[in-house]
Amino acid sequence: MLVALPGMGIWSMYHAINPHSTGSLSVLCSGIYLAARSFCNKLNHSSSLKDRRLARIDRNLIDVSAISQRLQLCAKRKSLLVGKSCHGLAIHFGLVTDTLTCNILINLYTKCGRNDCARLVFDIMHVRSIVSWNTMIAGYTHSGEDVQALKLFSRMHREGTHMSEFTLSSTICACAAKYAINECKQLHTIALKLALDSNSFVGTAILDVYAKCNMIKDACWVFEKMPERTLVTWSSLFAGYVQNGLHEEALHLFRCAQREGVELTEFTLSAILSACASLALKIEGIQLHAVILKCGFHGNFFVAASLVDVYARCGQIEKAYALFAYMEHKNVVIWNAMIASFSRHAHSWEAMILFEKMQQLGIFPNEVTYLSVLSVCSHAGLVEKGRHYFSLLMSDRTVEPNVLHYSCMVDVLGRSGKTDEAWELLNKMPFEPTASMWGSLLGSCRNYNNIRLARIAAEQLFQLEPDNGGNHVLLSNVYAASGNWENVLMARKYLKDSGAKKEMGRSWIEAKGKVHVFVVGERKHPRITDIYNKLEEIYHEMRKFARRTSIECDLHDVHAEQKEELLKHHSEKLALSFGLISLPSNIPIIIHKNLRICGDCHSFMKIAAHITERLVIVRDTNRFHHFKDGSCSCGDFW
Repeated sequence: MLVALPGMGIWSMYHAINPHSTGSLSVLCSGIYLAARSFCNKLNHSSSLKDRRLARIDRNLIDVSAISQRLQLCAKRKSLLVGKSCHGLAIHFGLVTDTLTCNILINLYTKCGRNDCARLVFDIMHVRSIVSWNTMIAGYTHSGEDVQALKLFSRMHREGTHMSEFTLSSTICACAAKYAINECKQLHTIALKLALDSNSFVGTAILDVYAKCNMIKDACWVFEKMPERTLVTWSSLFAGYVQNGLHEEALHLFRCAQREGVELTEFTLSAILSACASLALKIEGIQLHAVILKCGFHGNFFVAASLVDVYARCGQIEKAYALFAYMEHKNVVIWNAMIASFSRHAHSWEAMILFEKMQQLGIFPNEVTYLSVLSVCSHAGLVEKGRHYFSLLMSDRTVEPNVLHYSCMVDVLGRSGKTDEAWELLNKMPFEPTASMWGSLLGSCRNYNNIRLARIAAEQLFQLEPDNGGNHVLLSNVYAASGNWENVLMARKYLKDSGAKKEMGRSWIEAKGKVHVFVVGERKHPRITDIYNKLEEIYHEMRKFARRTSIECDLHDVHAEQKEELLKHHSEKLALSFGLISLPSNIPIIIHKNLRICGDCHSFMKIAAHITERLVIVRDTNRFHHFKDGSCSCGDFW
């Protein structure tokens, strides 16, 4: 039969059982009792047979076992209201002094997202078992209350309570969420002392913290020492390599996992696809696509989005869109991947059309979507469109604008020559300006000869990135563009005195399954003679078009003839020459560069693509440039 709780003094009974209870506990008890009475009354009129069976308790059979069974069912089904009614019964019949019952109550409340109630139950327990501590710590960790989890573990350690592998793994996971590397090292020491470091849960949690805190060598050391590795262990190290930019190492680990017969998961495949995308490895990406189809993960949203990204970053935007269009069901992650891909390839209108279409289909944009369309406007010089999307973002109550959105808007304004307006936005925004913002503003000041703002931006960059020599070079380029060679020498001297290093420009191209890397003035490549001969042949053909090197792109105080010679052997030009002598005439030549392509190389590629009748695709740090028939997809705005 259904029990209706009698209307007696529940507070006095609770205090009789727990004489040291506080006012807040009384409030909890009162709330539980009232919820139980209300629920029992409602159940008389309820049509839910499952809830009625769950709450049906015979008064004559009330004991610890009966209450525990009902509470376990409530925890499994996350039935908070029914669980509270059972808690009320436990209080009424004096069963809350039982450790097992309290542990089940803590489990119920943490699973239902009520850590406050769980903690009150935990605090009034006379005797706590290791399960009590583990459940409470895990509840805090899973709900993102990482500081509370660490504090509770510290209290547990001070009280000398024995801890298990579950205690350590849950607490270490809290360290990972807070990037608390010092606390993790201390926990690692405890694990070594208690001989729990060989446990797969503990080892994986430690590995994950080290990987997230950029301590990848320590993560690898933990991985190598583990006697048993789970799928989560492998996936954590894969993700760690990718997060730390070690994409080649991630691919090597993937091959090792395949040799050892490790089962593939959607998380593993998504991480490896990210590595392929970052390295622009087309062949490996195609092979992984086949593996994904074989394993049946092609319907997974995150795997599919990663595949779209791989094809797009490898210069195959048509295949990326074909894959996107083929998917019957798409979530916001898939739409974002395709919009971002169009943005990188300067297909601005296609990206904006997709932005409108996804909303028509009832899929709401998130922060990543807005970031992609703002980036489109930045690289296409669409100031009014950029203002429109930024206004939409600011009025969208479901999306919180972040520093990246403001950075994009600063870029939109700066690239269009509105440097003063970009400067005003920097001063008004609710975030501290980042190095990326100052760098964008400095680059815009160079293009539009705003010396005053260039100095301000450069000073901020020198403080934020003292070891980045590129900032000194960029400032010297601002002076050089205006012919102020005295300040150029001063900026170069500061660069030399600071000890900062400028990254060397490199370009690479894939041919016959091998990646060939070139630097300016390359001499070590086995086919270097053929490469230079082909380059001279291209220049000879260009002279027929009366093409002259864009010497303004080289900002050295030397004669024009010397500038032409300095620009002649840039790394991307050598990569193009190699592609012309190595790749069949019916496939595109895809070149990747670690820096922004200079103006001379950009104009060179346009004419070379026209002369050779080839499609040339160059991916620099900003975007993809598709050169065909003497023009570029970026419209000379990059």
